[in-house]
Amino acid sequence: MANVTLKNVVKRYDTKTIINDISLEIKDKEFIVLVGSSGCGKSTILRMIAGLEDITSGEIYIGDKCVNNVHPKDRDIAFVFQSYALYPHMSVYENIAFPLKMRNFKKDEIDRKVKEAAEILNLTEYLDRRPKQLSGGQRQRVALGRAIVRNPKVFLMDEPLSNLDAKLRVQMRSEIKKLHEKLQTTFIYVTHDQTEALTMGDRIVVLDKGVIQQVDEPEKIYYSPANTFVGGFLGSPSMNFIKSKVENGTIKFNDYIINLSEPQKQLIQNREEIIVGIRPEKMESLSPNYEFMVGVDISEMLGSEKIVYFNINNAKCSAKIDAQKEFGKEITLNFNTNDFLFFDAETLNKL
Repeated sequence: MANVTLKNVVKRYDTKTIINDISLEIKDKEFIVLVGSSGCGKSTILRMIAGLEDITSGEIYIGDKCVNNVHPKDRDIAFVFQSYALYPHMSVYENIAFPLKMRNFKKDEIDRKVKEAAEILNLTEYLDRRPKQLSGGQRQRVALGRAIVRNPKVFLMDEPLSNLDAKLRVQMRSEIKKLHEKLQTTFIYVTHDQTEALTMGDRIVVLDKGVIQQVDEPEKIYYSPANTFVGGFLGSPSMNFIKSKVENGTIKFNDYIINLSEPQKQLIQNREEIIVGIRPEKMESLSPNYEFMVGVDISEMLGSEKIVYFNINNAKCSAKIDAQKEFGKEITLNFNTNDFLFFDAETLNKL
């Protein structure tokens, strides 16, 4: 198998820069997820690795080989598209076998590889069916099967679950993760869905406007975002960002004076203003050291929990609380200042 390396990669269309000097090392057998909002460049990166898009400058390596001028069919990659891209007149067997037939594999080897892939993906009983006779999840598994039989060095997946309903997406997330563990191949997966990113990736690459904002393990990205963009993009609801004046090592939430620990005071010393970040689920701490009351704008019921929306320092905030907690037009919230993150008020980077 192979690692994938991007060195100072740039992609421009005329005068518009889509990918801006990106460098990234993807390890052999790693499951890495590229995530970001629409138009951030994540699919463009995938297509450049595949050779479906030319790069403006920089280098792309698969293993030790620079593939800038290598034809897509010679890069030893498999691409799984959002739209399945199955041949409607072919059976499941024929769809999975197609890339092998194009490479003139022997009939008995094609049969062995197709049946092995079908077994892995629980498609054995559907091999004689046509795509129109399959559900969306089954069609996506056929698309995966067509990629598996090639035994590529790298799997590239461009939002493969976006056409499925919510229940099927959850099921297919699990199946793709199991597939990665079984095949032990490098997976590069593109999504705009933060839940997919957090649950599937060994590491996550967060992109914004063609620039990498952070590359890290899911837990580190969630609890220690590099900047307010990352903190705001990952998490539902997103992280609360509260701008506050700094006075003698304290900050102010509405009319409440919040004292900070000595390490926190050191972190924000010599600053007149700071942005405090805190996750909504941390606004109802199990070990609080502060309690304060806010006016409720609106609340949403989500089964075992509620999302409550309110304002602190004119910033729109939210809290995840137990669904059984009762409140009226105001609610008392509890938090621990150890759950605070601090961001520079100008650069928006984490301190």
